[in-house]
Amino acid sequence: MKEFFIKLGDHPIYKKLLKEPLTYVAGAVLLSVFQIAHFTVFEKGWGVTSTFAVWGTWVYQAIGGDASGWAYYAPEKMQKELYTSFLVDGGSIRNLGIIIGALVATLFASQFKIKKIKTLRQVVAAVLGGLFMGYGARLANGCNIGALFTAIASFSLSGWVFGAFLLVGAFIGSKLLAKYFM
Repeated sequence: MKEFFIKLGDHPIYKKLLKEPLTYVAGAVLLSVFQIAHFTVFEKGWGVTSTFAVWGTWVYQAIGGDASGWAYYAPEKMQKELYTSFLVDGGSIRNLGIIIGALVATLFASQFKIKKIKTLRQVVAAVLGGLFMGYGARLANGCNIGALFTAIASFSLSGWVFGAFLLVGAFIGSKLLAKYFM
């Protein structure tokens, strides 16, 4: 059995599909195909961060909170989200698939590493960065998938505006990263 996996690891198709990264063009084409398929099957745009907001609300309700009066959940569609279970919620299944798929891809590419946290500054930067990204995603009504990718595919001006500010934020973030963490 071990020999089978050794031979599989040396096979050129395995190396091309699972070991080497895709080109940017191949990634863009695959994302476009998945976007079209998602829109065709579910009749709505692809999104990620709205589901995280719902997960947070589910946790809040599990510890005794009541979110039914929040403006975010005022529309009838969103009221249904409050009482949907994890395995019935399409967004939850997609997000779980993204998380598992990313793990599997990392394992196949032999790139999985657990890194030691070097400083408290690293922890604070990661926590603050995550909070700012999550807050920004909710303000923008989506992340780079919903507010950028889906919006541009839907011919929405908001996607292009989001993209411009995404580039500005990435530029500032890379300068801060280089100055304080490199």
